[in-house]
Amino acid sequence: MKKVLLTGANGLLGQKLVYALKKRPDIDLLATAIGDNRLVDDMGYNYQSMDIADNKSTKETIELFSPDVIVNCAAMTNVDACELNKVKCWEINVNGVDNLTKAAENIGAHFIHLSTDFVFDGKNGPYSESDSTNPLHYYAESKLASEKIVQKNCSKWSIARTIIIYGITDNMSRSNLVLWAKGEIERGNKINVVNDQFRSPTLAEDLADGCIAIMDKKAYGLYHLSGPKTYSIIEMVNLVADYYDLDRSLINPVSSASLNQPAKRPLKTGFDISKARNDLDYDPVDFLTGIKIMDRQLKQQHEY
Repeated sequence: MKKVLLTGANGLLGQKLVYALKKRPDIDLLATAIGDNRLVDDMGYNYQSMDIADNKSTKETIELFSPDVIVNCAAMTNVDACELNKVKCWEINVNGVDNLTKAAENIGAHFIHLSTDFVFDGKNGPYSESDSTNPLHYYAESKLASEKIVQKNCSKWSIARTIIIYGITDNMSRSNLVLWAKGEIERGNKINVVNDQFRSPTLAEDLADGCIAIMDKKAYGLYHLSGPKTYSIIEMVNLVADYYDLDRSLINPVSSASLNQPAKRPLKTGFDISKARNDLDYDPVDFLTGIKIMDRQLKQQHEY
């Protein structure tokens, strides 16, 4: 049995990892997050509330369970909220990772950490793992700092950077691009959508598969895990509208500068995922296929 401890289990990626790993007879899974378990299915794994910013309880939990692998999906990810509450952002995204990595190294665990395309400035996308980083906002600074902590504190480490995760979860506390666009247009609301930012949207199941491949293959180092194609944000929203036969005239194209968001976004990221394809057999679906998969899951949820 391989013992796996997962943080951020209530989030989109965390839930997909729980549902994938709990099916495996070779895995003893401890899922953790702040607060109660939000997953509908609580069979086949154990759940424990854990705040990674609390060093004492984090250390105790990890030492008691003694996992072979720790997958860290816990983070403060709301970019503008991080800009407005830098202390909380650093406490979770940097100090929390410091707590986890030190405890992981003490027991010799393989530490797998999730990071972001936002560590790049968006001037030369799409990016490979060897490209230079240059964060534009505080969230990105915190994630880059956490990457450096992982590499400094752990002898067995992997970092998986990703871009715009979309998918369906149990008891969803936050929306994502697909559900937001679908919901707003269905309600007849006009939406402002940026036309000068480019990203590679990532289906949550694909990202989970990539993380599990890193674990199974003991693939140490840095990996870019995203969808296979880069689109403008407005292209993505138009594809959602077309899939659901919704009114495109409600989509109002705007520039990034006109939004006056607290955190400045990089304009063009996107990833070169050839390393992940070669090392991990990573084979993500395109965005339209991802929307179809989500739609099927939404219909299944409504049947229960």
